[in-house]
Amino acid sequence: MKICVIGSYAKALVMTADRIPLLGETLIGYDYRETYGGKGSDMAVQAARLGADVGYIGVVGNDTFGHEFLNLMKQEGVHTDGILVTDEKPTGVGFIVKDVKANNVIVVAMGANELISEEIIEEHIDQIQAADVVLAQLEIPVDIALYALKRAKELGKTTILNPAPAVKLTGRDLSFVDIITPNETEARVTIGEFPDVEMTHREVALKLLETGCGNVIMTLGGDGVDIHNREGSSHVASYQIEVVDSNGAGDSFNAGLTTALAGGADIEKAVAYANAVAGLCCTKWETVPSYHTAEEVDAFIRTHSIGQF
Repeated sequence: MKICVIGSYAKALVMTADRIPLLGETLIGYDYRETYGGKGSDMAVQAARLGADVGYIGVVGNDTFGHEFLNLMKQEGVHTDGILVTDEKPTGVGFIVKDVKANNVIVVAMGANELISEEIIEEHIDQIQAADVVLAQLEIPVDIALYALKRAKELGKTTILNPAPAVKLTGRDLSFVDIITPNETEARVTIGEFPDVEMTHREVALKLLETGCGNVIMTLGGDGVDIHNREGSSHVASYQIEVVDSNGAGDSFNAGLTTALAGGADIEKAVAYANAVAGLCCTKWETVPSYHTAEEVDAFIRTHSIGQF
């Protein structure tokens, strides 16, 4: 199971409040902590814990946060040859406020993630060449994420785009993207609509499929996952669990999906496996500390029922 993550890293600065603050409101928080963050980093760690051989291409600052990230990747067994350390910009940072009901709001400063370029992708094309599946997300410049996936498709790889943070993608050629994985809010943003627009999930997916991408896998939280392509759609239920913290669940889902596909699973089985990975993530706090191993996921699947969580 060989994968390559075209990724981002951001040090996560986290605190908890009784509820998410309203616009202009100041609340007293508690339990401040610093942890690992960034969608690319999360995906790489989770995939490695699931047994994948993970390569990574990205940029971090030559600072304490950046060197912590390099140490994390080494500890998790992720290849670091594709990581550039720069003095030009600091490592990315994310500010996260969580509430006691497992909701959260996040603001990210991209920092050194903005410096990833076509030249860096080409310099480390061996990381893509070695992979079966290549996964990118949008905490790096969208044009670079798409360039990397286009190069991966030219090399015969399966390509996955997680469009988060979401941007409008309609009007672009995404024919080199095999799978795009928005949640239901992100899916609407990618077609240029407001998140609360009155459209069915199928209508949204059909608009997104006009970009030329092969499949839209739309995550729906506790309502499971819809799989859409030009031929039709199907639904895969989530697992029955008590959610402790949903932060990082989307990243763990994408890592589980990518790992399962790299292992030869078909798309519905890969989604079912990814649902289990994401569900298990929601049983613990934070991102990296909540990511489990393949053995733990297999045990979870044996002991938990499918249905809304």
